[in-house]
Amino acid sequence: MSAGAALEGGCRCGQVRFRVTGRPVMTSACHCTGCQRMTSSAFSLSSMYPLDRFEVLAGEPVIGGMHGEIRHYHCPYCLSWVFTRAELLGDLVNVRTTMLDSPPAEPPFIEIYTSEALPWALIGARHSFAQFPPMERFQPLIAEYAAHDA
Repeated sequence: MSAGAALEGGCRCGQVRFRVTGRPVMTSACHCTGCQRMTSSAFSLSSMYPLDRFEVLAGEPVIGGMHGEIRHYHCPYCLSWVFTRAELLGDLVNVRTTMLDSPPAEPPFIEIYTSEALPWALIGARHSFAQFPPMERFQPLIAEYAAHDA
């Protein structure tokens, strides 16, 4: 995707629609048991964007799942998990990658919470972390992803 290109996406029923612009700053798979329960799957997929490159076009997402420092936003009608905001990540939003109308074909760059992964579900991402990456590793990972994606 080119730096200025836009992608749209939405929930299962289409009442919540959003747009992201440009490339994500990173992609990931999260294997934590919370994501497993929220997706009814082995992991969740995220594409991380700066908040100023994310826009809700239609609908009013509601908070579900976690309601504290991490907030999961859902469609109020079909209850699809659409995106996440986390205070520890600042002005970044994690869009559920599969909510994009045209999800990227490449695998996630990092996988996190591998300590909670189902043994058969590890995806062999470029970087794997037993928990969340240490904050001092976060900016270098974003820079490496940008160089890798260019």
